[in-house]
Amino acid sequence: MQRQLLPASNSVGETLIKILRITIFAIVSGVLFFSLAEEQRASSVCFRDHCFKVELAVTLSQRARGLMFRNSLAKDRGMLFVYDKEGYYPFWMRNTKIPLDIIWMDKERKVVFVKNNASPCGLKKCIPIYPNRKAKYVLEVNADITKDLGIQINDYARFYNINN
Repeated sequence: MQRQLLPASNSVGETLIKILRITIFAIVSGVLFFSLAEEQRASSVCFRDHCFKVELAVTLSQRARGLMFRNSLAKDRGMLFVYDKEGYYPFWMRNTKIPLDIIWMDKERKVVFVKNNASPCGLKKCIPIYPNRKAKYVLEVNADITKDLGIQINDYARFYNINN
């Protein structure tokens, strides 16, 4: 009896289809895995059982722009300003289109100052908001959420996937 080295033409087609299906499955699985992994690597700031997914503002230009010119901010989102060392970091609302709560935290991530419902100042004169304590981190979130969640001075935040 002679061995058949190559499958019959029907089997070659079936084999190619199986290889194609496996390849497509591997690609789709990889895309899903890496998107879920990226989602889990998202930077977060949490108070008690509520977390905000945050954009990080670590460079001078990122901190200067902040949330200016944004028309909206999702309820569970925010921006975390990260400074190299503790200091007095005033904020203002120039070119900011949405009202915000601003939370200053020290190097231990303890809330040291809160400005609730900072209003956009548009074209009128903007008055900076000066915290009365040194901070290393400043978190901007939607207005009134600090009241809704009961976030106040001396609360501690937990950071996830933030390298400072």
